[in-house]
Amino acid sequence: MRRATDTAPVRHTVSLVVPARNEARNIPWVFEQIPSCVDEVILVDGGSVDATVRMAAECRPTVRSVRQRGRGKGDALRTGFRAATGEYLVMLDADGSMSPGEIPHYLHFLDHGFDLVKGSRYVAGGGSQDLTLTRSLGNRALLAVVNLLYDAALTDLCYGYCAFRRSFLDELDLRATGFEIEAELIAHALRSGLRIAEVPSLELPRRNGRSHLHAVSDGRRVLRTLLTERPGARPARTAGAGRPGTAPR
Repeated sequence: MRRATDTAPVRHTVSLVVPARNEARNIPWVFEQIPSCVDEVILVDGGSVDATVRMAAECRPTVRSVRQRGRGKGDALRTGFRAATGEYLVMLDADGSMSPGEIPHYLHFLDHGFDLVKGSRYVAGGGSQDLTLTRSLGNRALLAVVNLLYDAALTDLCYGYCAFRRSFLDELDLRATGFEIEAELIAHALRSGLRIAEVPSLELPRRNGRSHLHAVSDGRRVLRTLLTERPGARPARTAGAGRPGTAPR
């Protein structure tokens, strides 16, 4: 029984942005698990020479394929974000290391007032079946840096399963071209005072092919990003500044 003052829950539209390069063998597994709460799927093709785009269209006829003009994961994500039309944006890798079935958990926290939701492999219920010792040590070192410089208490950093409100895209001011965009996203969200939630996520092994990640060189780029974007390094844009009503009520 509803009270007269109760209001129906608002249904927000959801865009899923999937950067991909030569992931034809992984696309079917990923796309078949996309939940019904996703309204729009944007596949950003990074110059694939295999059947990535064709396979995506076979698995999901409504997919929007966008050709990436630049290079790097960061450039691909920014291309996808610009093309997306949903109120919520979700970023997901195409290699099968992230389960699309977790998306509703991220949306739940966005629906309840958070501005950005990120996956964590280190909270109860999360984990990884793919972390090497080098990646694990590097992630923990970079996590310590971000928590110190940004006065935060995050449990994971170098994991790109995130969802956020599209209304904050301008405030996030994303510019990175490579894997460091994941750290830039979090750094700018912290600087801008966005409400961040972490949800447990299980990182799976890449299903097919080789990873495009280079742990040492990409780790250096992440560190450089954290140092360059730290509070006080350059003026931060306040969340919702110049755009009244962008913060959730």
